Amino acid sequence: MTTADTPLLLAPTWIAPVAPANGVLTDHAIVIRGSRIEALAPLSVARNNYPGSSELALPGHLITPGLINLHTHAAMSLLRGVGDDLPLTRWLEEKIWPAEARLAGADFVADGALLAAHEMLRGGVTTFNDMYFFPEATASAARTLGIRAALGIIVIGFPTAYASSAGEYLRKGLELRDACAGDPLLSFCLAPHAPYTVDDDTLRRVAVLADELDLPVHIHIHETAGEIDRSLSQHGVRPLARLDRAGLVTPHLIGVHAVHLDDDEIGLLASRGAAVAHCPHSNLKLASGIAPIARLLDAGVTVGIGTDGSASNNRLDLLAEARTATLLAKGASGRADIWPAAAVLRSLTLDAARALGLDRCIGSIEPGKQADLVAFDLDASELQPVFDPLTQLIYSAGREHVAEVWVDGQHVVKMRQLGSTDAARTLREVVARIPVWQNRVVSA
Repeated sequence: MTTADTPLLLAPTWIAPVAPANGVLTDHAIVIRGSRIEALAPLSVARNNYPGSSELALPGHLITPGLINLHTHAAMSLLRGVGDDLPLTRWLEEKIWPAEARLAGADFVADGALLAAHEMLRGGVTTFNDMYFFPEATASAARTLGIRAALGIIVIGFPTAYASSAGEYLRKGLELRDACAGDPLLSFCLAPHAPYTVDDDTLRRVAVLADELDLPVHIHIHETAGEIDRSLSQHGVRPLARLDRAGLVTPHLIGVHAVHLDDDEIGLLASRGAAVAHCPHSNLKLASGIAPIARLLDAGVTVGIGTDGSASNNRLDLLAEARTATLLAKGASGRADIWPAAAVLRSLTLDAARALGLDRCIGSIEPGKQADLVAFDLDASELQPVFDPLTQLIYSAGREHVAEVWVDGQHVVKMRQLGSTDAARTLREVVARIPVWQNRVVSA
């Protein structure tokens, strides 16, 4: 008879722990007890040391740390397909912001975030870094499906249904952070939307809060050439220089997109220990450009990968994002050896965890860390033969090969399906409401 305290022994063909080394282990097992990884050991040793454990054999599977989506807007799943084939400024001003002004509310966010969380879990994402209104609704969705969320304390320079001023945005977000203290699945970031939607006083206030509370700052930066031109015209400096002037270019900074950077700006990010959330599909779809990833990596900048929201991607498929990211980096730089598969996996896991300040608890398969894990089935005929499971994962596999997912030790995806009947029922209810939301989007 198994109990909640009975160790679970996972025995796949391959394990990619990411740390302390990037290699792949065979004939090893991961031992989970409760929410944590208790041991990573040779299979025979694990069986000997944990004789009463429950064992799950996973032949042909690769287990990695759970993937971390370093930038998304989860609720925008309900806006998937709205404003396609438009550049960023027209997409925002003509389609997205008007739709959000009429629709965005707690119910809209809850349903959209539930859809997004399901899509991400099915794709091996165990943590997502979110930026959107009504973060309390996203928190509820994350709890319902059992996914880890870094919730953005959003600030934007115009009133919405969520808040009317910068002060109110910050107050509501900080109150939610206080209310969620101790929740094992939730953490927080300060999330000023972008330099072009947030004034200097607010940027300075965010910098003070980030330092006082030791919180990451999650902000769109240098996404388009037009953004930089407007900043030079209105402020006399490029956007990153405004952030630096406000005290925001620090190890807390997660600069989203970072497409248009010169060498001095890359050097600044590197010297200050800032990170970049690279979202290649969104950048390509909105014709924003191609981020200088090879130069960022060469400079030592931490680079994670994000999907952006469903309205600008239109998939929350982080594994596909990673494949495009490394191929773009190789093609744009002319260097086939840049960002190899093991390093890409590290970007998807431990590097992203470090950017979020969560690397002490997630991002690698090490004893003492939370058991956030993904099992990829590499036994499919289209993935044969497997000479190197890491290159097979990054260059050949897709989210359809995600078989099992654990978050905080909970088996949330079993044989490609949600592991909880309550979560599955809630998701069916959300799907049944989609035509209602679709009609409201069209009428808006």
